Amino acid sequence: MTRRLGALELIEANVDPGSWHSWDGPIAPADRDPEYEKALLQARERAGTDEAVLTGRARIEGHDVALIVSEFRFLGGSIGRDAAERIVTAVRRATGERLPLIAAPSSGGTRMQEGTPAFVTMVDISRAVVEHKAAGLPYLVYLRHPTTGGVFASWGSLGHVTVAEPGALIGFLGPSVYEALNGHPFPDGVQVAENLVAKGVIDAVVTSDRLAVVAANALALLARPAKVSQAWVPDTAVVTLPRDPWDSIQLSRHPDRPGVRELLRYGAGDVVALSGTGAGEPGQGMLCALASFQEVACVVIGQDRRAQASGGPLGPDDLRAARRGIHVAQQLGRPLVCVVDTPGAELSAEAEERALAGEIARCLADLVQLTVPSVSVLLGEGCGGGALALLPGRTRIAAEHAWLSPLPPEGASVILHGHTRLAADMARRQRVGSHELLTDGVVHAVVPEPVPAHENPEDFCRRVSAAIGSQLLQQLPTH
Repeated sequence: MTRRLGALELIEANVDPGSWHSWDGPIAPADRDPEYEKALLQARERAGTDEAVLTGRARIEGHDVALIVSEFRFLGGSIGRDAAERIVTAVRRATGERLPLIAAPSSGGTRMQEGTPAFVTMVDISRAVVEHKAAGLPYLVYLRHPTTGGVFASWGSLGHVTVAEPGALIGFLGPSVYEALNGHPFPDGVQVAENLVAKGVIDAVVTSDRLAVVAANALALLARPAKVSQAWVPDTAVVTLPRDPWDSIQLSRHPDRPGVRELLRYGAGDVVALSGTGAGEPGQGMLCALASFQEVACVVIGQDRRAQASGGPLGPDDLRAARRGIHVAQQLGRPLVCVVDTPGAELSAEAEERALAGEIARCLADLVQLTVPSVSVLLGEGCGGGALALLPGRTRIAAEHAWLSPLPPEGASVILHGHTRLAADMARRQRVGSHELLTDGVVHAVVPEPVPAHENPEDFCRRVSAAIGSQLLQQLPTH
């Protein structure tokens, strides 16, 4: 079994040598129950710390950060009033000093010896974290084994990015409490880090020896100022556009046409993937990530056409995952890139009952209210309300063989003619192709495809990446 690191061990294993500076002062004496006081003395001896959390400042691969790290050997990492006050003080100091904050909880929750007065301190901690995030500062969470109860239900679940130890027990209800109350064990495999990644509750599983690398990658994207550099601007005036948009539709449906994953692989840097909605929905048809284009750090939300083909059409959970990315971009002042590539949203009774239309509307509302730079990219298929949901970037670009329509042309043909035989004609009449989109002002630039994208995916993705970076750079402030 993997040995779990204590608080000091985790700090020493991940911060730059000699950079750790504790912020923790001595715990003030208090009039406590003698048995509780004895338990505290024993906890200090066992854990080698004076409380269940340590706080301070350090550097991680050159990034200045504030740290809040639990010590589980101190009364199960439980949070009493002293520990809560230490956490709140550290969060507010991090906010005041404009430091990114990394929390590494390992806790059974509220300290039972202190009851309700300790329980309500979770509100104070949450308020401080929300204020930190509202100041545009990153908040990263590393959930360690175990993290349960009020800690998981408050500051443990508020991260911009949340990762966990392999095999860590993570859940709201402690398994022993559940079994005592219900007379049978909690189902195996539910409150395990790997399952929560699959369900879209947390973003990834990370070993303790990789935490510094993952944190540094995230901070490189979330904490650094936007960097303006020279970027290649595609020559949109010399686009050899197809005469027939039906040809583009056929090419966009080619099984080997690159999608958002290839765009990130070949065209982006410093990619940190996010998983699902963070609320128990995997959102497999929507990829969310932190990334950079032409050295501009941003948040990416992109429709994953292949995942939709294998796992089901774009659904409400996918759009909720997109909205998570939109909110992260807005909170942290990072540019947003929206990649449109979908054959259409889910058409089912279940999707109706899960508010598909409402989620499309809320995506539109969130995007039109954004105050950060944003670019929407029509990468391939752009069909229906699912495509519309990610369209309102401040600037919009299209690949040469991308298209946008209210329905697939076959569907439009059925509505007007009762059959699909006039689909190609409908595509021409509805002005769905990139040339028409550019002429009509729906998009602002077209990225050439000298050869169809599936014949040279890497070159295609680099062209689109350069166009994204160029558009973002034009929106960044010049000072």
